[in-house]
Amino acid sequence: MVVVMKPGTQQQEIDRLVGVLKELGLEIGITNGVGCTILGLVGDTTAVDMDKISINPFVERVMRVQEPYKKANRKFHPEDTVVTVGKAKIGGGNFSVIAGPCSVESKEQICAVAEEVKASGASLLRGGAFKPRTSPYSFQGMGTAGLDLLIEAKAQTGLPIVTEIMDPRMCELFEREADVVQIGARNMQNFELLKEVGKMSKPILLKRGLSNTYEEWIMSAEYIMASGNENVILCERGVRTFETYTRNTLDVSAIPAIKQMSHLPIIVDPSHAAGMYWMVEPLALAAVAAGADGLIIEVHNDPAHAKCDGQQSLTPQNFDTLMGKVGALVDLVGKTLVK
Repeated sequence: MVVVMKPGTQQQEIDRLVGVLKELGLEIGITNGVGCTILGLVGDTTAVDMDKISINPFVERVMRVQEPYKKANRKFHPEDTVVTVGKAKIGGGNFSVIAGPCSVESKEQICAVAEEVKASGASLLRGGAFKPRTSPYSFQGMGTAGLDLLIEAKAQTGLPIVTEIMDPRMCELFEREADVVQIGARNMQNFELLKEVGKMSKPILLKRGLSNTYEEWIMSAEYIMASGNENVILCERGVRTFETYTRNTLDVSAIPAIKQMSHLPIIVDPSHAAGMYWMVEPLALAAVAAGADGLIIEVHNDPAHAKCDGQQSLTPQNFDTLMGKVGALVDLVGKTLVK
């Protein structure tokens, strides 16, 4: 349920109504919008008498919310959430690009790529230290040594680091060493992991699962937010369909749909969606045109010899070319590219 207060309502009147609602056993989320305050009622609202709330002279209107997600719901929070990481901003008209290799392979590799993507306009560095792989015989990442190298690359370039967590027991380590904690597609509904990262102070980048609906995706974000962490970035990375030509199928329609359903920022991963480097550029530009708040792109200085996903990685030169086009299109759609 959502209660919209009339413009200009004094804080003491808002506090008085909040007190009454809390006596009903409800949790109240307060959003100070432009010109008015919105109260989001979380809990069992079936016994709440809408008429009794509506007759309050300071209440503009009362609406029941049918969706099962509350904290991530745009009805509760009409204004876009902006997630800030260092100088980067994602959401609310701000557009940021995350770039870097699929996995950290060496100090020379990660530092070289970090320098290149920063020079081209990326504002965050991605790199996998722990890699979830389909085959147990594939490269699993460098582990904690990879995290150490990401920190070195950050010290050298100033770029905040984005890296994936797979184990709830690693939350303390990631809290210390990561700037944005990524939840991969395979873990989107790992609810115990979601609860634990919800206790962290770092922003969470939540990738959509291989075959999950929009509501399931947002409900996973709700798990994180319900545990206390409301700095969540959603990431569309393609879903599994009957088509086998591409690695996944990029769901461009997810961008405007999520914008309608939720206030959380949404970015796009064209690298995993395509699975082929030459498709990254057109899909990235399509995402910008559809209203995305950012991109996460795989860049490797030697894709042919990459230990993971070289076929979908851009070279630094190709990434630089792409960034020129992204910058022009971001301007065209009225957003600000944050570098």
